[in-house]
Amino acid sequence: MYWADIRVGFKKGVTDPEGANTAKALRLLGFEEVEEVKFSKFYSVKLKVESEERARELAERMCEKLLSNPVINFYEITIREEKEEVP
Repeated sequence: MYWADIRVGFKKGVTDPEGANTAKALRLLGFEEVEEVKFSKFYSVKLKVESEERARELAERMCEKLLSNPVINFYEITIREEKEEVP
């Protein structure tokens, strides 16, 4: 078994309102050093497959079909064996 760790974020140039609001709130709380915050989603998906290649293939399809919008999002996939601890 494998885990697919998937991070989905906004592509460069796409407005990130949650990141902008978080940066503003942090500055208001006294963290003047905060210049920018980028928001992303993180999914850990446990897959009942026998190979890392199959796990990556399934994770790619999940991103293309549901987890990301190719017009505004990028995604990064890391595959790890089940025995490794979840980040």
